[in-house]
Amino acid sequence: MAEQTRKLAGKVAIVTGAGSVGDGYGTGKAISVLFAREGARVVLVDRDKERAAGTLGVIEDEGGEARMVVADIADESSWTAIVNEATDSYGGVDILVNNAALTNTRSILDTTVEELQASIAVNLVAPFMLSKGVIPVMERGGGGAILYISSVAALRGQGGDGRTAYAATKAALSGMTIDLADAFGTAGIRVNTIAPGLITTPHRAHLLAEQGLEEASFNLAAKTCLGVEGDSWDVARAALFLGGPDGRYLTGLVLPVDGGSVSRSH
Repeated sequence: MAEQTRKLAGKVAIVTGAGSVGDGYGTGKAISVLFAREGARVVLVDRDKERAAGTLGVIEDEGGEARMVVADIADESSWTAIVNEATDSYGGVDILVNNAALTNTRSILDTTVEELQASIAVNLVAPFMLSKGVIPVMERGGGGAILYISSVAALRGQGGDGRTAYAATKAALSGMTIDLADAFGTAGIRVNTIAPGLITTPHRAHLLAEQGLEEASFNLAAKTCLGVEGDSWDVARAALFLGGPDGRYLTGLVLPVDGGSVSRSH
């Protein structure tokens, strides 16, 4: 049998929100590590240097190649710096994963305009502008893949959780996905969105701990069709599928990675 080639060999990927809380694997860290294992050179973007360095360390320990950009993507000066790091270091950009997000769990009745604008800046403006930055680079390189990490919060109600700012900004990514897929498909650029559902991540555990809550008290698995929760690697595998050669004929999609929770009636 022929030796299997790594799926992203020779590719350059940018992943925002590439760090993770503690030693665990959030979605950005899992995506970055999996991409590197599949041969990609990865530009790791995170506003927290220590978290980015943790992901870099894992990749380098496994023999992969990556570089860090410590930046707040709400700052417009970061967009050019991120794209330039990829092009200057590796000569181009083949995959952009817009994973970084600002989670707002406040009710619309309690959300200030400043909090809304902060959500828009991170969850919509930054992905928009990073996409704008990489599209000409991808066109010159013969194509590429842009991925947005959204949420099932943009697809269904949250049972009164009051995540309106988060849901609204994540839903906007679906419109951008469809428009860009249509506009740049003939240039070889595919654009898709992943909408994670009930996913166990260090970040979620951290947020619950801040509120004095324990994950064990939530039977979230019962809200899925499969009866189990997913983890960050489920999102990473979907990103590899859509961003790599296996997804060559897929564009303009919003893919829930949620164990079927969107399909549940309750």
